[in-house]
Amino acid sequence: MMRALYTAATGMRAEQTNVDTIANNLSNVNTTGFKGERTEFKSLLYQTIQTRTTSGNGASKPVGAQVGLGTRVAATTATYTQGALTSTERDTDFALEGDGFFAVRGTDNQVYYTRNGAFTWSQYGNNQTILTDSQGNPVLDTNNNIIAVPNGVAAEKMTFGEDGSVGYYDAQGTYISLNQRMAVYQFNNPSGLQKQSASLLAATGNSGNPMLEAANPGLKSSKVVNKYLEGSNVQVADEMVNLIVAQRAYELNSKAITTADSMLETANNLKR
Repeated sequence: MMRALYTAATGMRAEQTNVDTIANNLSNVNTTGFKGERTEFKSLLYQTIQTRTTSGNGASKPVGAQVGLGTRVAATTATYTQGALTSTERDTDFALEGDGFFAVRGTDNQVYYTRNGAFTWSQYGNNQTILTDSQGNPVLDTNNNIIAVPNGVAAEKMTFGEDGSVGYYDAQGTYISLNQRMAVYQFNNPSGLQKQSASLLAATGNSGNPMLEAANPGLKSSKVVNKYLEGSNVQVADEMVNLIVAQRAYELNSKAITTADSMLETANNLKR
Protein backbone atom coordinates (compact mmCIF):
# COMPACT_ATOMS: atom_id res chain seq x y z
CA MET A 1 0.00 0.00 0.00
CA MET A 2 1.28 3.47 -0.85
CA ARG A 3 2.62 5.52 2.07
CA ALA A 4 0.94 8.60 0.60
CA LEU A 5 -2.52 7.38 1.63
CA TYR A 6 -1.66 7.14 5.30
CA THR A 7 0.57 10.23 5.28
CA ALA A 8 -2.14 12.42 3.75
CA ALA A 9 -4.69 10.98 6.18
CA THR A 10 -2.58 12.18 9.14
CA GLY A 11 -2.44 15.61 7.53
CA MET A 12 -6.23 15.72 7.20
CA ARG A 13 -6.71 14.72 10.84
CA ALA A 14 -4.22 17.34 12.03
CA GLU A 15 -5.80 20.09 9.93
CA GLN A 16 -9.23 19.14 11.25
CA THR A 17 -7.95 19.84 14.77
CA ASN A 18 -6.48 23.11 13.48
CA VAL A 19 -9.87 24.13 12.07
CA ASP A 20 -11.55 23.16 15.35
CA THR A 21 -9.14 25.42 17.26
CA ILE A 22 -9.74 28.35 14.91
CA ALA A 23 -13.50 27.83 15.14
CA ASN A 24 -13.25 27.93 18.95
CA ASN A 25 -11.28 31.19 18.75
CA LEU A 26 -13.89 32.77 16.50
CA SER A 27 -16.78 31.56 18.66
CA ASN A 28 -15.17 33.27 21.68
CA VAL A 29 -14.37 36.56 19.95
CA ASN A 30 -16.77 38.33 22.35
CA THR A 31 -15.96 36.28 25.47
CA THR A 32 -14.57 38.47 28.24
CA GLY A 33 -10.92 37.73 29.00
CA PHE A 34 -10.65 34.93 26.42
CA LYS A 35 -7.17 34.19 25.09
CA GLY A 36 -6.79 32.84 21.57
CA GLU A 37 -5.13 29.50 20.86
CA ARG A 38 -3.07 28.11 18.04
CA THR A 39 -2.44 24.53 17.00
CA GLU A 40 1.17 23.36 16.76
CA PHE A 41 2.25 20.38 14.68
CA LYS A 42 5.15 17.96 14.66
CA SER A 43 6.31 15.42 12.11
CA LEU A 44 5.87 11.69 12.63
CA LEU A 45 8.53 9.00 12.19
CA TYR A 46 10.72 8.87 9.12
CA GLN A 47 11.30 5.65 7.21
CA THR A 48 14.83 5.11 5.91
CA ILE A 49 14.88 3.90 2.32
CA GLN A 50 18.63 4.13 1.80
CA THR A 51 21.30 4.74 4.42
CA ARG A 52 24.38 6.95 4.11
CA THR A 53 26.82 4.80 2.15
CA THR A 54 28.75 4.76 -1.11
CA SER A 55 27.43 4.60 -4.63
CA GLY A 56 28.02 1.69 -7.01
CA ASN A 57 31.29 3.16 -8.29
CA GLY A 58 32.63 3.78 -4.80
CA ALA A 59 31.85 7.51 -4.63
CA SER A 60 30.92 8.82 -1.21
CA LYS A 61 27.22 9.33 -0.64
CA PRO A 62 26.85 11.10 2.72
CA VAL A 63 23.14 11.80 2.43
CA GLY A 64 20.66 9.00 2.84
CA ALA A 65 17.06 8.75 1.65
CA GLN A 66 14.21 9.05 4.12
CA VAL A 67 10.48 9.41 3.64
CA GLY A 68 8.30 11.11 6.24
CA LEU A 69 5.18 9.40 7.48
CA GLY A 70 3.02 12.45 8.09
CA THR A 71 2.22 14.86 10.87
CA ARG A 72 0.29 15.07 14.12
CA VAL A 73 -0.86 17.72 16.58
CA ALA A 74 1.84 18.50 19.13
CA ALA A 75 0.01 21.05 21.30
CA THR A 76 -2.64 23.73 21.45
CA THR A 77 -1.03 26.84 22.90
CA ALA A 78 -2.84 29.87 24.28
CA THR A 79 -1.44 33.36 23.67
CA TYR A 80 -1.76 35.58 26.75
CA THR A 81 -1.53 39.01 25.19
CA GLN A 82 -3.51 41.97 26.53
CA GLY A 83 -7.06 42.35 25.25
CA ALA A 84 -8.77 45.68 24.65
CA LEU A 85 -10.52 47.30 27.62
CA THR A 86 -14.19 48.24 27.29
CA SER A 87 -16.00 50.64 29.60
CA THR A 88 -19.11 49.18 31.25
CA GLU A 89 -19.87 51.63 34.12
CA ARG A 90 -20.73 48.65 36.35
CA ASP A 91 -19.22 48.89 39.83
CA THR A 92 -18.40 45.17 39.95
CA ASP A 93 -16.68 44.91 36.56
CA PHE A 94 -12.90 44.68 36.61
CA ALA A 95 -10.15 44.42 34.02
CA LEU A 96 -6.47 43.69 34.53
CA GLU A 97 -3.70 45.62 32.80
CA GLY A 98 -0.68 43.38 33.09
CA ASP A 99 0.11 39.68 33.43
CA GLY A 100 -2.05 38.91 36.46
CA PHE A 101 -5.08 36.68 37.05
CA PHE A 102 -7.96 37.01 39.49
CA ALA A 103 -8.52 34.12 41.91
CA VAL A 104 -11.87 32.47 42.70
CA ARG A 105 -12.87 29.47 44.79
CA GLY A 106 -14.68 26.79 42.81
CA THR A 107 -17.50 24.51 43.94
CA ASP A 108 -14.88 21.82 44.65
CA ASN A 109 -13.16 24.23 47.09
CA GLN A 110 -10.16 24.52 44.77
CA VAL A 111 -8.69 27.85 43.68
CA TYR A 112 -9.03 28.76 40.02
CA TYR A 113 -7.76 31.73 38.04
CA THR A 114 -9.37 33.93 35.43
CA ARG A 115 -9.00 37.10 33.38
CA ASN A 116 -12.77 37.48 33.26
CA GLY A 117 -13.54 40.23 35.78
CA ALA A 118 -17.31 40.36 35.22
CA PHE A 119 -18.11 40.01 38.94
CA THR A 120 -21.30 40.63 40.88
CA TRP A 121 -22.62 40.79 44.43
CA SER A 122 -24.31 37.54 45.53
CA GLN A 123 -25.96 36.20 48.66
CA TYR A 124 -23.83 33.70 50.49
CA GLY A 125 -24.14 31.73 53.72
CA ASN A 126 -25.78 33.66 56.58
CA ASN A 127 -27.38 36.31 54.34
CA GLN A 128 -23.90 37.64 53.66
CA THR A 129 -23.32 39.60 50.47
CA ILE A 130 -20.04 38.66 48.79
CA LEU A 131 -18.26 39.33 45.51
CA THR A 132 -18.52 36.41 43.07
CA ASP A 133 -18.02 35.64 39.40
CA SER A 134 -20.97 34.99 37.08
CA GLN A 135 -21.05 31.32 38.19
CA GLY A 136 -21.32 32.22 41.87
CA ASN A 137 -17.71 31.36 42.73
CA PRO A 138 -16.38 33.65 45.50
CA VAL A 139 -13.63 36.09 44.51
CA LEU A 140 -10.64 35.80 46.86
CA ASP A 141 -8.43 38.37 48.53
CA THR A 142 -4.69 38.14 49.18
CA ASN A 143 -5.32 36.04 52.30
CA ASN A 144 -7.50 33.56 50.41
CA ASN A 145 -10.64 34.94 52.07
CA ILE A 146 -13.89 36.00 50.45
CA ILE A 147 -14.69 39.69 49.89
CA ALA A 148 -17.88 40.51 51.78
CA VAL A 149 -19.99 43.63 52.33
CA PRO A 150 -19.92 44.62 56.04
CA ASN A 151 -23.19 44.42 57.98
CA GLY A 152 -25.22 47.59 57.71
CA VAL A 153 -23.42 48.76 54.56
CA ALA A 154 -25.09 48.91 51.15
CA ALA A 155 -23.27 47.12 48.33
CA GLU A 156 -23.27 50.27 46.18
CA LYS A 157 -21.13 51.97 48.84
CA MET A 158 -18.28 49.53 48.25
CA THR A 159 -15.26 50.82 46.34
CA PHE A 160 -12.05 49.36 44.93
CA GLY A 161 -8.63 50.86 44.32
CA GLU A 162 -6.25 50.40 41.37
CA ASP A 163 -4.26 47.92 43.47
CA GLY A 164 -7.41 45.93 44.27
CA SER A 165 -7.82 47.38 47.77
CA VAL A 166 -11.35 47.10 49.17
CA GLY A 167 -13.27 49.67 51.22
CA TYR A 168 -16.53 51.55 51.50
CA TYR A 169 -17.97 54.99 52.21
CA ASP A 170 -20.02 55.48 55.36
CA ALA A 171 -23.11 57.71 55.72
CA GLN A 172 -20.89 60.77 56.21
CA GLY A 173 -18.96 60.04 53.01
CA THR A 174 -15.82 58.98 54.85
CA TYR A 175 -13.77 56.22 53.24
CA ILE A 176 -13.35 53.15 55.47
CA SER A 177 -10.74 50.57 54.47
CA LEU A 178 -11.51 46.88 55.02
CA ASN A 179 -7.80 46.00 54.98
CA GLN A 180 -8.48 43.65 52.11
CA ARG A 181 -7.03 43.50 48.62
CA MET A 182 -8.21 41.48 45.65
CA ALA A 183 -5.77 38.67 44.97
CA VAL A 184 -3.89 38.91 41.67
CA TYR A 185 -1.54 36.08 40.70
CA GLN A 186 1.07 35.57 38.02
CA PHE A 187 2.60 32.42 36.53
CA ASN A 188 6.01 31.69 35.06
CA ASN A 189 4.34 29.93 32.14
CA PRO A 190 0.69 30.95 31.74
CA SER A 191 0.45 28.83 28.58
CA GLY A 192 0.73 25.82 30.88
CA LEU A 193 -2.56 26.65 32.63
CA GLN A 194 -5.32 24.14 32.06
CA LYS A 195 -8.52 25.66 30.67
CA GLN A 196 -11.74 24.80 32.44
CA SER A 197 -15.30 25.84 31.62
CA ALA A 198 -16.66 29.31 32.44
CA SER A 199 -13.35 31.05 31.62
CA LEU A 200 -11.59 29.42 34.59
CA LEU A 201 -7.98 28.23 34.55
CA ALA A 202 -6.31 25.63 36.76
CA ALA A 203 -2.66 25.71 37.79
CA THR A 204 -0.54 22.76 36.64
CA GLY A 205 3.04 21.63 36.97
CA ASN A 206 3.73 23.17 33.55
CA SER A 207 2.36 26.58 34.53
CA GLY A 208 4.40 26.75 37.72
CA ASN A 209 3.12 27.72 41.14
CA PRO A 210 0.89 30.80 41.39
CA MET A 211 2.82 33.88 42.53
CA LEU A 212 0.85 36.43 44.52
CA GLU A 213 1.75 39.90 43.27
CA ALA A 214 1.21 41.47 46.71
CA ALA A 215 3.76 39.10 48.26
CA ASN A 216 6.36 39.27 45.47
CA PRO A 217 7.78 42.80 45.10
CA GLY A 218 9.97 41.59 42.23
CA LEU A 219 6.88 41.14 40.04
CA LYS A 220 5.47 43.99 38.02
CA SER A 221 2.05 44.49 39.58
CA SER A 222 -1.03 44.45 37.39
CA LYS A 223 -3.41 47.39 37.46
CA VAL A 224 -6.97 46.62 38.53
CA VAL A 225 -9.26 48.81 36.41
CA ASN A 226 -12.76 49.19 37.84
CA LYS A 227 -15.84 49.60 35.60
CA TYR A 228 -14.00 48.06 32.65
CA LEU A 229 -13.80 44.57 31.14
CA GLU A 230 -11.01 43.04 29.10
CA GLY A 231 -12.15 41.80 25.73
CA SER A 232 -10.91 38.75 23.87
CA ASN A 233 -7.48 39.06 22.23
CA VAL A 234 -8.68 37.13 19.16
CA GLN A 235 -8.01 39.01 15.91
CA VAL A 236 -10.83 38.09 13.52
CA ALA A 237 -8.88 38.98 10.35
CA ASP A 238 -5.94 36.81 11.39
CA GLU A 239 -8.22 33.92 12.28
CA MET A 240 -9.99 34.12 8.92
CA VAL A 241 -6.64 33.99 7.12
CA ASN A 242 -5.58 31.02 9.28
CA LEU A 243 -8.89 29.33 8.49
CA ILE A 244 -8.32 29.72 4.74
CA VAL A 245 -4.78 28.33 5.05
CA ALA A 246 -6.03 25.37 7.09
CA GLN A 247 -8.79 24.69 4.56
CA ARG A 248 -6.30 24.74 1.68
CA ALA A 249 -3.97 22.39 3.55
CA TYR A 250 -6.88 20.03 4.17
CA GLU A 251 -7.80 20.12 0.48
CA LEU A 252 -4.17 19.43 -0.53
CA ASN A 253 -4.04 16.36 1.69
CA SER A 254 -7.34 15.21 0.25
CA LYS A 255 -5.89 15.71 -3.24
CA ALA A 256 -2.86 13.62 -2.29
CA ILE A 257 -5.17 10.74 -1.33
CA THR A 258 -7.07 11.10 -4.62
CA THR A 259 -3.80 11.11 -6.56
CA ALA A 260 -2.51 8.04 -4.72
CA ASP A 261 -5.79 6.25 -5.41
CA SER A 262 -5.52 7.15 -9.10
CA MET A 263 -1.95 5.79 -9.24
CA LEU A 264 -3.06 2.53 -7.62
CA GLU A 265 -5.87 2.24 -10.14
CA THR A 266 -3.42 2.75 -13.00
CA ALA A 267 -1.12 0.08 -11.56
CA ASN A 268 -4.01 -2.37 -11.28
CA ASN A 269 -5.07 -1.72 -14.87
CA LEU A 270 -1.61 -2.81 -16.09
CA LYS A 271 -2.52 -6.40 -15.19
CA ARG A 272 -5.49 -6.45 -17.50
